[in-house]
Amino acid sequence: MCGIAGYIGREEINKSLIESTLQLMKNRGPDFCSYKSSKDGDIHTVLLHSRLSIIDLDARSNQPFTIGNYTLVFNGEIYNYIELRGHLEKKGVRFQTSSDTEVLLQYYLIYGDAGIKDFEGMWSFAIYDQEKSSLILSRDRFAEKPLYYLKTPDGIYFGSEVKFIRCLAGVKLKPNISHLFRYMVNGYKSLYKQEDTFFEEIHEVPFATNLYINKDLSIKNRRYWMPAYSPREMSLKEAIQGFRDLLLNSIKIRLRADVPLAFCLSGGVDSAAIVSIAAKVFKYEVATFSIIESDERYNELENVEATLGDIKCENMMINIPSEGFFERLTELINYHDAPIYTISYYIHSFLSEAVSRKGYRVVCSGTGADELVTGYYDHFSMYLYEMRDRQEYKKYLKDWEENTGKVVRNPFLKKPELFFDNPGFRDHIYLNNDVFGSIIKDGFREEFTENQYADDLLHNRMMNELLHESIPVILHEDDLNSMMYSIENRSPYLDSRLFDFSYSIPTEFLIRDGYGKYILREALSGILNDKVRMDRQKKGFNASIHSVVDFSLKDNREFLLDNSPVYDYVKRENIENIISMKPMLNSYSKFLFSFINAKIFLEQN
Repeated sequence: MCGIAGYIGREEINKSLIESTLQLMKNRGPDFCSYKSSKDGDIHTVLLHSRLSIIDLDARSNQPFTIGNYTLVFNGEIYNYIELRGHLEKKGVRFQTSSDTEVLLQYYLIYGDAGIKDFEGMWSFAIYDQEKSSLILSRDRFAEKPLYYLKTPDGIYFGSEVKFIRCLAGVKLKPNISHLFRYMVNGYKSLYKQEDTFFEEIHEVPFATNLYINKDLSIKNRRYWMPAYSPREMSLKEAIQGFRDLLLNSIKIRLRADVPLAFCLSGGVDSAAIVSIAAKVFKYEVATFSIIESDERYNELENVEATLGDIKCENMMINIPSEGFFERLTELINYHDAPIYTISYYIHSFLSEAVSRKGYRVVCSGTGADELVTGYYDHFSMYLYEMRDRQEYKKYLKDWEENTGKVVRNPFLKKPELFFDNPGFRDHIYLNNDVFGSIIKDGFREEFTENQYADDLLHNRMMNELLHESIPVILHEDDLNSMMYSIENRSPYLDSRLFDFSYSIPTEFLIRDGYGKYILREALSGILNDKVRMDRQKKGFNASIHSVVDFSLKDNREFLLDNSPVYDYVKRENIENIISMKPMLNSYSKFLFSFINAKIFLEQN
C-alpha cells in the first residue's frame, strides 16, 4: 500500500511542485518517498511514489522501480505474487528482491498488459516505457485502489488522491455542484452511476480498466475483465464446499505480509468469518478492533463478545465520542477531497485511528459478502420474485414473514411481493428523494438507473451494488480513512475466483430457511460460533447522527444555519425544519449528514 502520482506531457514540472506533492503523499507512504523524471523527445514524465512497507521491507524494493526501459510506481498488493514468481523463475527470470513490486514489473515485461488478468490483488499502477514515451495506468478489478487523472492541453496528471494532482499541476479545482446535489438528494448509491467526481476537471479510472497514454498524449482505455453471472448446475453441497475452499484460499493469500495484520470485527457474519478463519484455520495470532454504538438499532456488542469468547483473541473496543463532531468531520473532508459519503465512515475513522495507535499497518475487513451471496433486505424480496414459480414458494414466503418481515424498516420493503407487479421498482433505494430534491433551490431530479448484467433480478441487483453502488463507496472511504493513518485495508471477499464461483451458484441456494448468506453461513459451520453464524438480523456498521451531534445546542444550530456558500443552492428554512424534527426519520437523518458534509466541502473549496 502506497501513494502514486505522476505526469506525462510537454511541460517540465517544477521541482518545488514535485517536492510539495511528495510531502502530501507521506500519509500513504511514510517509509520512503522519491520520484523519477525523464525527457524523451518533447515528452516530459515524472513518476512519484511514497511507500508504506508491507512486503520485503528492504530499501531494494523502494519505488519508482526500474528494469531496463520500464519504470513502475505501484499502490496495492499482488496477493498471488509467490505463485507468479515461481512461474517466472521456471522461465529463467532472476529476481533482485522478494517483493510483489518486482514480480508485477517482471511479469509485465514478459506478458505485457495481457498478463494483468493473472494478478489476484488490489492495485493502481503506472508503467512508463521510456523507449516508446508511453504510459499505462491500470486499476484492479473491483477498484479497491484509487486512481484519478486530470487531462490538460499540455499533458495528463494522475494520482492516488485528488490533492496530489491539484498540487503537482499547481491548479485550483472547481467543485462539481451537480454531483454535490446528486449526493445530497439521492444518497451514496448514486455516486458511481455517473463518471462525475466532486471536482469538474477530475476523472476516475474505472474498475478493471487500463488507460494507455501515447506520446501524442491521446488516451485510450480498455477493460481487461468483465464480471458475469454464469449459473451452472451444482448441488447445494458442492456450492457450500466450493465457496468455503475459495474463501479460505482468499484469506490465506491475504494474510501474506512482513508486518502484523489487524482485523475489523463487527457483530455480523462477514467480518467474524474472516477473523475466525484466520484464527482457527490458519492459526494466525489475531488482534481485533470493534466499534460499539449505544443506539440499540446498531449495537452489536453481544455478537462481538460471542466471537471474542470463541477465539480468545485480543480486542480493542472503541466508543464513539460525542464531542468534536464538526472539527473532525472538517478534517476528514479535507483529507478525502470530498464529502464523507455516509456517517458510517465518520465512525470508521475512529477505528482506523485506533488501529494505527496500536502500531498495525494492515487491517482486514468484511467488505463484499452481501454482494456475493445476498445480505440486504431487498435481496429477500427479489429472491421471492425469482422463486415465484417454484413448488416451494409458499414456504419461502412463510420464511420471509416469520423472519425478515419482522425486522425490515424500509416502508416499501415491508411488502414481500413488492417486485411481482413491477420488477423494475427501485423507489426504496432513493427514498424520499422527491422531498430532498425540492430543498435544492432550482430543484434536482435524477431517476434511478442500473446496468443490465443478468436476467436474474437478484443477481443483477447484487452486481450493480458491487460495481456501481455500495462497494465503490465502501472501498473509497475505507481507503482514505485507512491511509489517513498509514494503514492498508484488505478485503478477502473481493477475490476474482471467489466472485466467479459465487456468481455461478444457482439462485435457489442463496437464501434458505429465512437466512440470507446461506452459503456463507453453511461454509462456516464448525469455524464460526453459532451465535453469530445463525443470527438473522442485519444491523450493519452504522450509527445515528444524534449519537455524534446535539442539534438542540445553540452553537450547533448556528454552525448549520449561519451564512455559507451552500445556501446559494439550498433552502435554509428547510434545513431549519429538519434539524427540529422529533423524531427524525432515518432518510432525513441521512440527508442531514450529507447536507452538513456539502456545507463544509463548499466552504473549504
